[in-house]
Amino acid sequence: MKMNQAINNEHEHEAALETIEQLLEAEPGTPEGDKFDTLAKMIEEYEDIHHRLNE
Repeated sequence: MKMNQAINNEHEHEAALETIEQLLEAEPGTPEGDKFDTLAKMIEEYEDIHHRLNE
């Protein structure tokens, strides 16, 4: 998965979750920290669309 593209399906979502788990201790401002931030935004956007909770 390229870091600047959206998560398009559940398989990519699972892969992103696995990757972000490995980056939980990443320091802000480092390449790993930047990757964490980007993945977090991508995951949030995907989940907002595909995993909405019924209100």
